[in-house]
Amino acid sequence: MTSTNNTKKKLIEVAIPLEAINAASAREKSIRHGHPSTLHLWWARRPLAACRAVLFAQLVDDPSSDLEKFPTHEAQEAERKRLFGIIEELVKWENSTNEEVLERARAEIRKSCGGELPPVYDPFSGGGSIPLEAQRLGLPAYGSDLNPVAVMIGKAMIEIPPKFKDKEPIHPGAKDRQFYRNAEGLAEDVKYYGEWMREKAWERIGHLYPQVDLSKEYGGGKATVIAWIWARTVPSPDPAFSGVQVPIASSFLLSTKTGKEAWVEPIVDRQAKTIAYRIRHGGTKAEIAAAKEGTKAGRGANFRCLMSDTAITPDYVKSNGRSGKMGQTLIAIVAEGNRSRAYVAPTEAHERLALSATPEQKPETSLPNDPRNFWTVDYGLTTFGDLFTDRQLVALNTFGDLVHEARTQIEADALTAGRADDSTPLRDGGEGAKAYAEAVSVYLGFAIGKLTDIASTICTWHSGAEHQKIRQTFGRQSLPMTWDYAEGNVFSDSSGNFLKQIELISRVIGLNFVPAASGVEVQHDAQSVRFPIGAVISSDPPYYDNIGYADLSDFFFCWLKPAIRPVYPDLFGVLATPKTEELVATPYRHGGKDAAELFFLDGMSRAIANMAMQSSDQFPAAIYYAFKQSEVAQDGISSTGWATFLQAVVQAGYAVVGTWPLRTEMANRMIASGTNALANSVVLVCRKKEATAETITRAEFIRALKRELPPAIGELQAANIAPADMPQSAIGPGMGVFSRYKAVLESDDNPMSVKTALQLINKELDEYLGGIQGEFDADTRFAITWFEQNGLKTGEYGTANSIATARGISVESVKHAGIVDSAAGKVRILTRDELDDDWDPEDDRHLTVWECLQHLVRAHEKDGISHDTAVLLKKISAQAETVKDLAYCLYDISANKRKDAKEATAYNALIADWTELTKAAAAIHDTSGDRQIRLDI
Repeated sequence: MTSTNNTKKKLIEVAIPLEAINAASAREKSIRHGHPSTLHLWWARRPLAACRAVLFAQLVDDPSSDLEKFPTHEAQEAERKRLFGIIEELVKWENSTNEEVLERARAEIRKSCGGELPPVYDPFSGGGSIPLEAQRLGLPAYGSDLNPVAVMIGKAMIEIPPKFKDKEPIHPGAKDRQFYRNAEGLAEDVKYYGEWMREKAWERIGHLYPQVDLSKEYGGGKATVIAWIWARTVPSPDPAFSGVQVPIASSFLLSTKTGKEAWVEPIVDRQAKTIAYRIRHGGTKAEIAAAKEGTKAGRGANFRCLMSDTAITPDYVKSNGRSGKMGQTLIAIVAEGNRSRAYVAPTEAHERLALSATPEQKPETSLPNDPRNFWTVDYGLTTFGDLFTDRQLVALNTFGDLVHEARTQIEADALTAGRADDSTPLRDGGEGAKAYAEAVSVYLGFAIGKLTDIASTICTWHSGAEHQKIRQTFGRQSLPMTWDYAEGNVFSDSSGNFLKQIELISRVIGLNFVPAASGVEVQHDAQSVRFPIGAVISSDPPYYDNIGYADLSDFFFCWLKPAIRPVYPDLFGVLATPKTEELVATPYRHGGKDAAELFFLDGMSRAIANMAMQSSDQFPAAIYYAFKQSEVAQDGISSTGWATFLQAVVQAGYAVVGTWPLRTEMANRMIASGTNALANSVVLVCRKKEATAETITRAEFIRALKRELPPAIGELQAANIAPADMPQSAIGPGMGVFSRYKAVLESDDNPMSVKTALQLINKELDEYLGGIQGEFDADTRFAITWFEQNGLKTGEYGTANSIATARGISVESVKHAGIVDSAAGKVRILTRDELDDDWDPEDDRHLTVWECLQHLVRAHEKDGISHDTAVLLKKISAQAETVKDLAYCLYDISANKRKDAKEATAYNALIADWTELTKAAAAIHDTSGDRQIRLDI
């Protein structure tokens, strides 16, 4: 595992345009139509923009590797700026199929690779983002995964489309077109035969989806149902009403749209021991608030009985669920009204028809006994089949049967259209009529998988003010228990219908698959899979214990298996997805947290060692890792998952030469801050460790850190790395020191752990941020110390005087500077709102860095990247770098010492916008002696 000395340094080892990548990645998360993520659900996909940028930067030479062409620092920076420009265009969503932009990037890669493009391999391919982007950049793309659902997604993205590139559709009545580019013909056939399936299904089971009569309020007549809203029920715990099934509903709201509020009102008749439901519109605030609570009586499965108001406890619900006494009752019907939703009271006929459905098959795969992620088991829903209504099961079975019929029909139509009469199946490389029919049927099978995500009893009704619709099964990376659920109409034109899934899949195939190279996806474990010769590793491994991919994907596997097994019998010839070898630290599977961690470390070490052993020496490897917010909040950068992962990388024989924090998650995602949500992705840039690596002592390691880390942090600050990302970014140069040695020995001669190294790196970062305080003026240094000790609260004058005296000033000096208020023996720092509105740094004769920063933060909080904020930055340009240093310093104090998230956010946001603010300030000119400012547009 030696590393050659003549390898060229790649761009990713020196610098990448993080802000542009992060902005494009965050924006991409809100794009649905045509995005490959809509082909089929997979968890924690990396954004395509980030994958594309990382691959480009892995393969393209950094200018510093060609000193003849770029002999000076200035020349190198100019060339980097040019390469950054290519990346900035490359990451834009609208350019993901722009051949001109893509070809510019491909040409740059070819130039750095001597015209011979290396294969890219991702041994944890998952949702397929990395192989797809490698293929888009013209690189031979290879992926593998242990999970058959992930492998099937990979095949559908990179392996199947190139086989039928630029070919016309074969369906009857296809329109004459001069050109079909990429996979457009394939997409058109998927849409045609998906519609064919829908029509056949309607003929067979359409009677199970009747229309509903609308009231005069909605214009009368009949309307197509969008969804039936059900509530689960249990027998009343009150002996007087023990024969009554009472609803356990988390909400009775149907619409919260202003002026169009709608909700379910239960009508309780205690004499008759019956509960009926009617639809109410409008209502008082108290009525709406009550409807919002449903029959809930606290958190979790705590409810109240509508008949007697008796408490329904979680244990009571679980007991009835496990004994088969949990039922369901129809509480509302949502229909397609005239330009809006129509809400209709339930009818006995609709309820009876739904309950009359008799499915021939039901998935019997057991749900895992994982209370962290699978909550239904405790309530008697123990198999994947239990998560669907009988009507949903009938529909899914019907569509599954039709996939096989469609496959036969497509092959006949393909032969009629002139495709080769070749019996070679798709899995063996076939490209004739049989293989094409199998290919189209794969995507039709995916539509069933996608339909299950919007057609299970985990789906609930979203009553939001903007959109009222069915929520999907996987709003998070778990299967929660739901109490009231929405059963969609698979034949409607609204959420939950089958054709919507076909349209999404067809659009992805036609718009986003640009197969500029071959693609191969196989099922294999990462520890022993064989890579192509000279492979470049770019991979997104599982994240310690974040997501149980295998358990979750069984939800889809049990439906994809009957539909796609004839095409890929080896992939779908097992009862469920492989669990034992899955590289996730799942405590319930391994008998505890410690055993799970050992399993993960051993398996990940072997997987990454396999990468290091087989990958090319000429290119660095890029390995993604995603922090959990709860980990970072509790342990900082030395968190268990992160340290365990890095330990595996170092033990595998890699030296970490860089870490780049990629902000790839939307701020408004469903899982909020403080849970196990993925907070931030970090790309580890790794090179194979030199065979001649030495062993050093702890003291030598610390000396090397003190020597090398400060200038590296300074460069990161100069690149405007956000303060929140600085700890992760500083790991790069810090681990670069640690991992280039064979070992770092502690005083007892045992090797230092990665966790200890991370703690030392973090300590050096703290010392660096503390050390830069000496560069500030005395008044600012006073304010920093006072803020660290007291925040914005009042403190004793005597303490303040001691702090000021130690800095050679007085409290009066700080007060004169406009930083503090001092009166009646008390001192406090002025809040930003209390600062002088008329303050002008050019007129201030007692100017401090503290004031400059606080005024700039106030302007930025108010207006963001505005003309006024840019003007202010222009006026303090002489102090700009010092002001930025202070922002880093105060972020560290706010976030890590005072735990003041609001204050920390203000400084982080300013630095995140610093580059754009600087550009805006540079465009402002002082045009005359009257100090008027104009902005160059």
